[in-house]
Parts: sequence; structure tokens; C-alpha cells
Amino acid sequence: MSQPRERAAIQPGARSWRDALRTVCSARMLIAALMGFASGLPLLLTGSVLQAWLSDQGVDLARIGLFALVGLPYTLKFLWSPLFDRYSVARLGRRRGWLLAMQAALTAALLGLSLSAPRADDLVMVSVAAFLVALFSASQDIVIDAYRRESLSDIELGFGSAMYVNGYRVGMLLAGGGGLILADWLSFPRMYQLLAGVMALSMLVSALVPEPPLPAGRPRTLTEAVLLPFRDYFTRDGAWLALGFILLYKLGDTLASAMTTPFYLDLGYSKTEIGTVVKLFGFWATLAGATLGGFLILRIGLTRALWWFGLGQMVSTAGFVVLAGLPPSVPALAAVIAVENLTGGLGTAAFVGFMGALTDRRFTATQYALLSSLMGVPRVLASAPTGWLAQALGWPGFFMLCVLIALPGLLLLRLGRHLMPAPAAEAVAQAR
Repeated sequence: MSQPRERAAIQPGARSWRDALRTVCSARMLIAALMGFASGLPLLLTGSVLQAWLSDQGVDLARIGLFALVGLPYTLKFLWSPLFDRYSVARLGRRRGWLLAMQAALTAALLGLSLSAPRADDLVMVSVAAFLVALFSASQDIVIDAYRRESLSDIELGFGSAMYVNGYRVGMLLAGGGGLILADWLSFPRMYQLLAGVMALSMLVSALVPEPPLPAGRPRTLTEAVLLPFRDYFTRDGAWLALGFILLYKLGDTLASAMTTPFYLDLGYSKTEIGTVVKLFGFWATLAGATLGGFLILRIGLTRALWWFGLGQMVSTAGFVVLAGLPPSVPALAAVIAVENLTGGLGTAAFVGFMGALTDRRFTATQYALLSSLMGVPRVLASAPTGWLAQALGWPGFFMLCVLIALPGLLLLRLGRHLMPAPAAEAVAQAR
């Protein structure tokens, strides 16, 4: 099962402006954005939107809080990801077949959730339905991530990841803000049914996209699908260095983001100002950053993009230190949000593209699921003490700490300029 290796194409970008524009305008990027939308749509339907429905039905806060556990499949998805590398569904293909199957199951689960009728004294049906939505949604994410990696060349991964992230955020916006508005106009059950219909439409995209070529050396047994991805990854030079980089690269940015809403309120900004400037204006700044980041990666390469975008994230976090010393000012808030969200979008595009470049196309589903699960660890664990740190250090001290925490990730990138050797050097999806 061993494959020859070549140096990963995550160093210099070698594309002309014409080649870069041709990539940007290709159908592959539209597919990445549409798949990102399908991936982002279900997330909040078992999160904040479901919490609103439960609260509307008189469920107490303690039990509403427990519903956070239905999101466990997103963290544990690597446990069943080998199934998607080993098996195909009927004759539809290893990626497209599973994608259609998971989206059909996800549509059915959303319809089931709409019929669950939660009550303060009976939450069994809504709990089961919400868990199934999260399970099938996490499974869809596994297949979509694998499809994106296998259908794009290494140099295209940055912009493809940016389009995926943009689509993901639009899907979240439709389900989060749009879902609550629809529930107000119609009802929560009707809203879930309507968005289940939107989810079903995503199956049209999955049915029409081309199936990526099957790589040589793919697993032939379930045992190989479970063991070989880990053996392949951890026998590479720099494997642990890359894992450390994944944990640390966006850590400062993540910790700062965890406390921004209390920070704005404490400074005296109104909820309307926060909603308008931070949420709406910030949303478009993030999309712009991801798009610009993906395009720049085509020109300068992934490694240089990671370095410059990481520096940008660090500098933008320092903007919160400046904001903490100013009286409430909407223009100042807008400036800080614009820079912070723009650089955050830049960094996310490069970061997601980097994780894709680490995977071997023989085991894309398993390796990417493992890396993306690891990416979520800082968001869950490291963010827990942020409130205590903000109290102990004050806002300027807390955000300056977040600036300094960004340095180890950049140091790893600097020390290991070639963080990983390339995955198996089969030339699938490289030439079209």
C-alpha cells in the first residue's frame, strides 16, 4: 500500500493572473460554494434555532442546555469516517453516492424534527430527531470535505476552501437568522419543513457533479480503511509538527472571538449597534476576506499565505486593545470589525486549504475528519477559561494575551517551512 511521495504543492503559487482568474471562474468553485451551503444549513437547526423552539415551548434552561450534547457527532465524526473511504453506495460512486444518501437521510431527519412536537414534559422525540439531524449532517460534512479534496488540485484548494467557507456561512445565515424570521411568520414546524425542502434541493447538485477518480491504493477492507490512514499520516516526517500547528494557528483568534460580545456590551455599545455592525457588517467582511484569501493563495502559494494571513490575524486582534481604550464609537467599532473579520476570513481560507493538502486521496474522508475534529478542540476547551482571564487581566490585558498566543503557531510555521511531505503522489484531479 505504500506510495511514492513528492513535496506538497503548498509552497509557492505559480499561476499567472489569467490562470488564477480561470480557476476562480471555474465550475469547480461554484460546486464548492454550493456544497458549503448544504454543509452549513443544518448546523444551527440543532443549535440556536432549536433552543429558541424549546424555549418557546416552555422547556427550562437546564434541559435546553443539555441539548448541546446532540452536537457530539460533529466532534466524533472521525470514528465512522472510514466507512466512506471503504464503501460505495450502489453504482453512484464513492463520494457522490454517499453524499446523496446522507442528504436524503438529512432531509428525512429534518422532516422528523418538524413533527416532533416538543413539550416541557416530553422531549424524547425531539431529542432523537435532533441527534439524527446532527449525525447525518456531520456525515455529510465528511463526504463533502473528501469530495472537495479529491476534485481540486493542491493549488486550487485554497480558493476552493474559501468558496466552501463562504457557502457554509450563507447556509448558517439562512438557517440561523432566516430560520427564526420564518418561525415568527409561519411556525417552527413549518420552518423546519421549508428548510428540509431546501436541503432536498441540494441533492440536485450532488446528482449532477462529476465523481472524482478513484485513487490507486485505496483501502480494500474495512480494517485497511481504519488503520492505514493513521499509519500513513503518523509515519510522515513532520506529522506531529503539523498537528501542533493545527491546534495553535488560530488559537489567539479563537480565544478573542469567544469574549467579543461581552466586551462590546461592557464598553457601552447597544445591542442594535452590535447586531448591525458586528453581525451583519462583520459577516460580509468575513466573506470578502475568505474570497480574497483564496485568490491570493493562487498567486503566492499556501505556505506564504499562512504566514502573512497569520500575521494579519495577530495584528487585527491587537485592534481590540485599541478599542478598549476608546469611548464608544461606531466608526471605530466598524473599523476594528472590518479588519478582524477580513483577516479572519483570510486565515480560515488558508487554514482549511492547508488541512486539505495534508490528506492522502486514498483516505481523504478519514484523515480530513480527524484533522477537522482536532481543529475544533481549541474552540471547545481553550475557550472555557476566557471569562476568567478577562476578569483577571482586564480587557486590554486579555486581548494582548490573545495576540501573544498567536505567536507559537507562526513559530511552528517558521521553523518547519515544509510542514509535511505530500500525500501519495497519484495524479488524480491534477490535469483537466
